[in-house]
Amino acid sequence: MSVSRDDFSIAFRSALLQRGGAQKFSVLSLIFLALIIFFLDVYGMKFTKPVRSLINDIVYRVTFLASAPTRFIPEVSKDLTSFFNVREENKKLKIELEKFKSLELNVEFLKDENKNLQKILETEYFNKNLSNIVLAKVLVDKNSPFLKSIIINKGTKAGILKGMPVTKNNYLVGRVVETNYLSSRVLLLNDLNSRIPVTLDQGAQAILAGSGLNNPILEYLPEDYEIIEDINVFASGKDGIFISGTPIGNTNEKGEVELFVDPNQLSFVTVNRNIKKKGDF
Repeated sequence: MSVSRDDFSIAFRSALLQRGGAQKFSVLSLIFLALIIFFLDVYGMKFTKPVRSLINDIVYRVTFLASAPTRFIPEVSKDLTSFFNVREENKKLKIELEKFKSLELNVEFLKDENKNLQKILETEYFNKNLSNIVLAKVLVDKNSPFLKSIIINKGTKAGILKGMPVTKNNYLVGRVVETNYLSSRVLLLNDLNSRIPVTLDQGAQAILAGSGLNNPILEYLPEDYEIIEDINVFASGKDGIFISGTPIGNTNEKGEVELFVDPNQLSFVTVNRNIKKKGDF
C-alpha cells in the first residue's frame, strides 16, 4: 500500500511541477493537496482505488510511449545501414558483371580471329615453302575516293620487299609498294594506279586496271574480244611479279571484274617472299 501511495504521489507531483503546473500552484497548495490524497488513501475511500489505478495506467502508458523512440530508432538505423550496404554491393556487382561481359566479348573476338588465321594458313600452304609466306595484320585502311591501299604490320625486318605480291585465301589482293622496318604499304588491285597483266580462262590477255571503285576493269583486250559474264581472271605472271594462275576474280554483266576478295574487308593478308622484283614501283 505504501509503495503505491508513494508512486502515486511522486507521479502527481511530477506532473504538477512541469512548466505550467509550477506557475499555478504554490508549495502550500501542493502540500494541502498531498495531505488530502494521503487521508483519502489511508481511510480507504472507495473511489480512490479506481482513480489511483487510472492514473497509474496513464503514467505507465505515457512512459511506454515516451520510451518507444529509443527502441525504434536503433532498428531503423540498422535497417538503413543494411539498405545502403546492399545498394553499394549491388553497384560493385554491376561493375564486375560489365567486366566479365567485356572479357567474354574479347574471348569471342579472339576465337574468331584464331579461326580466320587457321583458314589463311591452311589455304596458303598449297605446295609452297611456308617459310616464304609471311602472315601480316592490316593496321590501317587508307581508303580515299580513288586511292586504295592498306598498311600491314610487317616490313623489312620480316624480309618484305617492294613488289612482293599480297594474297588472302590464295586470291590476289595487291602488291607491296612501300616498305619500312616494321610496316609496309600495299597497293590494292582496285587502286587507280594499279595495273597488272592478266589472262582470261578463254586464253585472252589483258591489263587489269584499278578504277578507284570496288571493281577494276579490263584494258587492252583483243579488238574482236567480247566480254561476257562469269569469265575467270587470273594473274598472267608476265611481269615477273605475280605467280602465274593466281585467281583474281570474274567478270560481271558490265564488263568489270568482281574480285574474289573484298578489298574493304581485309583483316589479315599473306605476303609471298618467293617473288622479288628489282626496282621501284
